[in-house]
Amino acid sequence: MYNYLIEIMIFVFGMCIGSFMNVCIYRLPALKSIVHPRSMCLNCGNFIRFYDNIPLISYLLLKGRCRDCNTHISVRYPLVEIISGFFALCVFIKFGFKLEGAIYFIFIASLLVITFIDIDHQIIPDVISLPGIPIGFAASFFLPEITWADSITGILAGGGSLLFVAWAYAMIAKKEGMGGGDIKLLAMIGGFIGLRGVLFTIFTASAVGALTGVIVMLRTRKGLKLAVPFGPFLSIGAIAYIFFGDRLISWYLNLPIY
Repeated sequence: MYNYLIEIMIFVFGMCIGSFMNVCIYRLPALKSIVHPRSMCLNCGNFIRFYDNIPLISYLLLKGRCRDCNTHISVRYPLVEIISGFFALCVFIKFGFKLEGAIYFIFIASLLVITFIDIDHQIIPDVISLPGIPIGFAASFFLPEITWADSITGILAGGGSLLFVAWAYAMIAKKEGMGGGDIKLLAMIGGFIGLRGVLFTIFTASAVGALTGVIVMLRTRKGLKLAVPFGPFLSIGAIAYIFFGDRLISWYLNLPIY
């Protein structure tokens, strides 16, 4: 019973962080402060009361509408809160109450913010990715899974590999195909999970991204003219590595070769 209570508290804590993530997702691309002013309705401009800002619960009680103007509130808000709570719980189950768990949750939360911003605006904010590179390197001194040398190698390989891909594509196609945001994001990812994680992330992101791109192109019929943001797939690959990377790599390496 005690363990269940702890897990519920971790999930609720994660949803509270998710509420703050929603603020970041909206305000960072608009170059607005994430601490001031407090949350308000985007339609009527009224400040949201504290009891109307309780993660998930307020959304359900208000039936997804603003108390003042009755405007519909996007389901995105509780969805981000639930996803954040879910990953907070997953990190706790895997790492427990350890510093590495806190580091990985902050890293995952940053990736989730980047994911939704990239989906909405096709940009990856430098305010997250650039500081994330030295922070990832500093975190390597507290993560037993990687060393500081692994972190540096991951940063150079992550940023360098996509920089080369972007350069090669631009030379061949005579136009930009990959933004600098993706390059800085993968460098940040490399700082947290090292070279092995970068390679896993690139492979996973490419596979999932290609499959998703084909599905979206078939549904929209825009063909090769469709631009699909790559940041969300890099984030998926990095998060997958944290939880399943070692097992999936071991499984892949032990597959029989005919």
